[in-house]
Amino acid sequence: MKDKIFSVLQRVGRSFMLPIAILPVAGLLLGIGSSFTNATTIETYGLTSLLGNGTILHALLVIMNKVGSAVFDNLPLIFAVGVAIGMAKKEKEVSALSAVIAYFVMNTAINAMLTITGQILENGEIAESVLEGTITSVCGIQSLQMGVFGGIIVGLGVAALHNRFYRIQLPNALSFFGGTRFVPIISTIVYMFVGILMYFVWPVVQNGIYALGGLVTGSGYVGTLIFGLIKRALIPFGLHHVFYMPFWQTAVGGTMEVAGQMVQGGQNIFFAQLADSANVAHFSADATRYFSGEFIFMIFGLPGAALAMYHCAKPEKKKAAGGLLLSAALACMATGITEPLEFSFLFVAPALFVVQVILAGTAYMIAHILNIAVGLTFSGGLLDFFLFGILQGNEKTSWMLVIPVGIVYFLLYYFIFSFLIKKFDFKTPGREDDDTETKLYTKADVNERKAAKDVKNSDEKAGSVADEFSQTISRGLGGKANISDVDCCATRLRVTVNDASKVMDDMLKASGASGVIHKGNGVQVIYGPKVSVIKSDLEDFIDSPYSDDPDSIIGTEKASDKIEEKPQTEGAENTETNGKTITLYSHMNGTAVKLEDVEDEVFSQKILGEGAAVEPSEGKLYAPCDGKIDSVFDTKHAVNMVSDDGVEILLHIGIDTVKLGGQYFEAHVSDGQEVLVPFSSVKR
Repeated sequence: MKDKIFSVLQRVGRSFMLPIAILPVAGLLLGIGSSFTNATTIETYGLTSLLGNGTILHALLVIMNKVGSAVFDNLPLIFAVGVAIGMAKKEKEVSALSAVIAYFVMNTAINAMLTITGQILENGEIAESVLEGTITSVCGIQSLQMGVFGGIIVGLGVAALHNRFYRIQLPNALSFFGGTRFVPIISTIVYMFVGILMYFVWPVVQNGIYALGGLVTGSGYVGTLIFGLIKRALIPFGLHHVFYMPFWQTAVGGTMEVAGQMVQGGQNIFFAQLADSANVAHFSADATRYFSGEFIFMIFGLPGAALAMYHCAKPEKKKAAGGLLLSAALACMATGITEPLEFSFLFVAPALFVVQVILAGTAYMIAHILNIAVGLTFSGGLLDFFLFGILQGNEKTSWMLVIPVGIVYFLLYYFIFSFLIKKFDFKTPGREDDDTETKLYTKADVNERKAAKDVKNSDEKAGSVADEFSQTISRGLGGKANISDVDCCATRLRVTVNDASKVMDDMLKASGASGVIHKGNGVQVIYGPKVSVIKSDLEDFIDSPYSDDPDSIIGTEKASDKIEEKPQTEGAENTETNGKTITLYSHMNGTAVKLEDVEDEVFSQKILGEGAAVEPSEGKLYAPCDGKIDSVFDTKHAVNMVSDDGVEILLHIGIDTVKLGGQYFEAHVSDGQEVLVPFSSVKR
């Protein structure tokens, strides 16, 4: 249970990264646009003739400012789409569209409830009795102030609906609305009711959020310290995004009225003040307490740790270690990307990471105490420090205080790391055993090690993570890099490859395939009616990290165990099974054709076994015997059934009819349905 929750939280954290990725660009546009349209900045640097009002550059900078503001103003919608994409397993574009629709539907439903109850008047104005800041404009719709929580609620909910229903099969009369088309439909219906529910629930949740925010802000500097410690401690688990996002983007991180608008979340407050910087004497340190401290340990502290590791390296490995540590330190300083440094000493010396957590957490508190109010978009690197600290002026940000504190932190990191590395002989970069390569570890290495541990401890997990059968197919197709597209029809895996010469037929046949057909860069691998399951397993394997190494067999399941015995298909007049003889009646009215004359070598060469073919005179397919429908293909051109005697039968209509995508076909049966031979004992 714990592992499942952890896994879900990791997925949620990763899903946040897509909408977060736009913030640096939006922040740059807003930062540059706001900085160089500020009258004080223009006058201070004597740039009136170049950037003054009426110049082309001034107009461009105003546009940049407004574009950047547009992103921050619509973050809830961006999060709705981004989270839906990140959490969707397949057909992600459908999930994205559904999220947009659901977001508007939810807020429209809330608006309707607010109007019905008189909180929004007929003229569109907000009633005087409504608490200020609780209702806001969301993409032109007056709705409850839900911030990014509203977007996350939509994103997670739509993704869950999508993963549940994107393959749904509806009754024949409604079949057009099945599959992926059903997702936006069900999302619309569900989120209409979610909107109604939110009208009643969200005010209670909002009060709780305000209370939590008040608790954090009310705890002052200690609260800032606790926030910093927790955020850095969560880095190895990839859950820090889940933790800090509410503080950056919601009322948990505080509320403030800026330019006549109530703004929620530390980062949002900073950028709102930045956009209105002409009327702001000093940016709020209470808002920036959740990130200003990062400049101290990212620009100064961790580079000190890198220097310590370099000086502690063995003489013969100093050159190699120096190059690696220098590049990692520069990345940390310039962009705030700490992963190469943090994960290296976390990997070999967790005690050093404990020191990092304590020092980094303390940096957040110190920045708050000193009233340092430097904003950021993503992380505390030099670029953000320049744009949102230096350019805004010391009187607004107190950025100069970062430098003396940073120097102290550089020295602290250097001496503490040097002492501990030598004292306990930690194998930091350059101190490895002679037969060990000097390298910096990344998060991917941590994930790989964790995966390897899981495989070692659980054969079942190993089989699900890296299926040997799917791996064999992948290798037979030339490896992951050679596979361009994977699809299937009723009996065959249809794959488009980049280089057909890399396909190994023998390996594919060894995996249980009845045959392999080449058509240019198209490869058809014949597996029989269970091919849809094989396709899904192969797609999951290709998406796993193990597919990157075609030579490592991780799974415990043997290919021979995965493939079932070839099904008996396309009934001949008499089919023998288990010592019994059953009679199959004609499945279509028309003229009998020799199977060898069918213009598809899969059937004509009897790769799938014996069968019978009919050139139809009537567009109807009948059951050839009494039995049960095992599966109706999504494209409706083929049906699997099992006779009452246990014989598996494939009924296939046409040649390459899978390409029609279900057009012109209508299914009158469904999975699990019992069927009888028409006219009982009479041949048609």
